[in-house]
Amino acid sequence: MPPRPKELEEGRQLGVWSGGILFCGDEGELTCGYRGQNPRIIPEKRMKEYKRPPKSLPRIPKGEGGHEENWVIACKGGPEPCANFDYSGPLTEVVLLGNVAIHFPGKRLQWDGPGMKCINLPEANEYIHRKYRDGWML
Repeated sequence: MPPRPKELEEGRQLGVWSGGILFCGDEGELTCGYRGQNPRIIPEKRMKEYKRPPKSLPRIPKGEGGHEENWVIACKGGPEPCANFDYSGPLTEVVLLGNVAIHFPGKRLQWDGPGMKCINLPEANEYIHRKYRDGWML
């Protein structure tokens, strides 16, 4: 656990029982569950002063538990899913690059997305593409 923020009121839990996230910014702090659930500005006084922006993105029917159904409905010709591949594919690519970056601490990786390769550290590319044995090529 990180050190308890001084702005967090006595008796108030940091995160949720299964973990949590603490965002520390220049103008304050925000805490939420490890999956982003129940985000709260701390101290609670600042949370109560905050005015939420209007909802502008489509919501998944049935909330957090409806992702699979949202995808199936789209496959059957319904509206595009909320986490369509044109959005989730590049997002996943960037997140997975974090796993590659762990192997090169202190170094900046320059990524060529269309070419699917690291252009400044060729040795990083061994973590991008698998070498298949003869007879097992895709």
